[in-house]
Amino acid sequence: MHHFFTDPSRIGEKKIIITGPDVNHIRNVLRMRSGEEVLISDGQGTDYRCRLAELTDTSVTASIMWRLDGNAELPSRITLFQGLPKGDKMEFIIQKCVELGAARIVPVQTKRTVVKLDAGKEQLRRKRWTAISESAAKQSGRGIVPEIGAVVDFAGALKEAASLDVFLIPYELAKGIGHTREVCSGIAPGQSVGIFIGPEGGFEEEEVRMAVAAGAEPITLGKRILRTETAGMALISVLSYLLEK
Repeated sequence: MHHFFTDPSRIGEKKIIITGPDVNHIRNVLRMRSGEEVLISDGQGTDYRCRLAELTDTSVTASIMWRLDGNAELPSRITLFQGLPKGDKMEFIIQKCVELGAARIVPVQTKRTVVKLDAGKEQLRRKRWTAISESAAKQSGRGIVPEIGAVVDFAGALKEAASLDVFLIPYELAKGIGHTREVCSGIAPGQSVGIFIGPEGGFEEEEVRMAVAAGAEPITLGKRILRTETAGMALISVLSYLLEK
């Protein structure tokens, strides 16, 4: 079943209105017609099973059949603080980490970050990244579209992470995998979790020391060195396994 998002203000007691790019996608790409069923989410965790009622050039109206309490979200809110990688790796990271359950992704400028974005480029990238997040949320049946935050420096990311219940930083010089198991198994459903992943080349030792001083728990992801586009996915997968009921 096709899945779409709409603003909560467009959800009525019996009908939902979809506007924007999804109208063209529904009418001209998917070639859907009145009477077909769709799943519509309000972006806040509630889903609606609907039947298409009216399709115009500017909007699609769907009749609500029944409301569903979304159950695709992890019991803990995970924020990925991702060191900006080169090329289009960020797109891949966003797509896969949204599929795995990340609630928010924050691009971070670190000392080893090669990519430099001015205000104009950042705005264009965030627009593209947000579209990828929405597409991945639709594909994976999620009831929210994970936010892609503004690019922040490392100090700004630490400041934001300080408000979370648990703050993890995978680091190749951290204690053994037994410590990682202990830390991850100790995270309780409902706790907010931050994950810091470095760019290509990882974090500098000074950055790790800053993170630990801010309350981060250094962990290892095993004996193998993972690429920046793999590390976040690996850790979110572990947390999903441990937290999901």
